Amino acid sequence: MPVLETALPALLLWAVVGYVLGSIPFGMVLSKVMGLGNLREIGSGNIGATNVLRTGSKKAAALTLILDGGKGAVAVLIARAMAGEDAAQVAGLMAFLGHCYPVWLKFKGGKGVATFLGLMLALAWPVGIACCLTWLATAAVSRISSLSALVAAASSAVWMLILGYGSAVVLAILLAVIVFARHHENIARLRAGTEPKIGAKKG
Repeated sequence: MPVLETALPALLLWAVVGYVLGSIPFGMVLSKVMGLGNLREIGSGNIGATNVLRTGSKKAAALTLILDGGKGAVAVLIARAMAGEDAAQVAGLMAFLGHCYPVWLKFKGGKGVATFLGLMLALAWPVGIACCLTWLATAAVSRISSLSALVAAASSAVWMLILGYGSAVVLAILLAVIVFARHHENIARLRAGTEPKIGAKKG
């Protein structure tokens, strides 16, 4: 394991900063500000862009996607600029955990796909682009958003190795494991053949 660039107290600080940034529930904030209702009472009850789209507002969904991805990217970029690569990885991981398990929402957050892609683009942009293209290719073939997310997450560590970012492989694996854990209900529906396709309405 490489020697840490940043002292442990500083890493803990960036962990807190990353978590706080990641835990901002942009989907819920935008839905409330734009008068779209309570996301917890709409569709799946999730706070991410997919569920925001179920309110009927493409604008709110697009903003949620951008902001959820952006908070992961910002956490990585600020930590890297101020403290180094190991701090960037810690901040990225904690931003992802903040989105999935925000303390403000009793640790019931989103599934983290947008945040995952955003922090990947900031952490190693070629890998981030590869993950986005993997998502798009899987979605084009399967028309299933959750499957696309799972394949993109699973491929991230492979892309890290192929594209020369071996130092971030462990982080990629950790993130992929969490993505799979957050999608356990989707995985069950995929196995049962009942997972809805992109564009299908869900009550």
